[in-house]
Amino acid sequence: MRSKLRYVYDHYRFLILRRALQLGILLLFFGANAWGWRLLVGDLSSSRILNAVPLADPLAVLQLLLAGGALAGEVLVGALIVLVAYALIGRAFCSWVCPVNLITDLAEWARKRLGFREPPLMYLNRNLRYVVLAMVLLLSLALSLPVFEFVSPIGAAARGVAFGMGMGWALLLAIFLFDLFVVRHGYCGHICPLGAFYSLTSRFRRVRVRHEKDNCTLCGLCFNACPEPHVLGLVGKHDGTVNNPECTNCFRCVEVCDDDALFVSLSGGWSK
Repeated sequence: MRSKLRYVYDHYRFLILRRALQLGILLLFFGANAWGWRLLVGDLSSSRILNAVPLADPLAVLQLLLAGGALAGEVLVGALIVLVAYALIGRAFCSWVCPVNLITDLAEWARKRLGFREPPLMYLNRNLRYVVLAMVLLLSLALSLPVFEFVSPIGAAARGVAFGMGMGWALLLAIFLFDLFVVRHGYCGHICPLGAFYSLTSRFRRVRVRHEKDNCTLCGLCFNACPEPHVLGLVGKHDGTVNNPECTNCFRCVEVCDDDALFVSLSGGWSK
């Protein structure tokens, strides 16, 4: 029993924490609407903690500003709080908060169980998400509308849990099927403009994955587990930290590494 618990801790501790946080946030949004809870009120675009601390999606706020919208000062403060937080901890929203990550990870699990592979001619450049981000910002400016907020599966999922899903189910199902049958981590890894935005704003993050080459046996488990495997280019080559800002800090690579070659690095120090 003890050995099983140890195995679970070693290989799934961050995954369990991520799922607890993601589901906990959704539960708090639902509880605020259904039972009047006040710990976290709103949705992932705009919310308040204890009716005192404002939080806002900085990309949504940027779209509104480009669209010519007038924003309250607390909304701007909320966006700044979120922006600074993710600038320090990295693109963690995508793996620790975003509800769409639950859908795409489920699709990845199903792909592996069913043995699905990407069609040989199917390839999406990961830079496509930056093109989508630029289009979102330009269209918001041209149409005077926050374009992505109307079609965002992230907002649809969060609002759907809190207020009723409606047609949001169809959008999430489409992402699941796209990731399952077409491209591995297709939406989050290649299309999502919010993921691109946080990649651009987290270049100087303080939380990173560290690699120790001498311990690495090149087993490849980290590459198989990572949703953005291209960020692990240093694995097996040299010591150092994963500096690519597209890393989501999900720490699955740390969990699956049986060689003790990958660690969580905090502010220059590092711990197992």
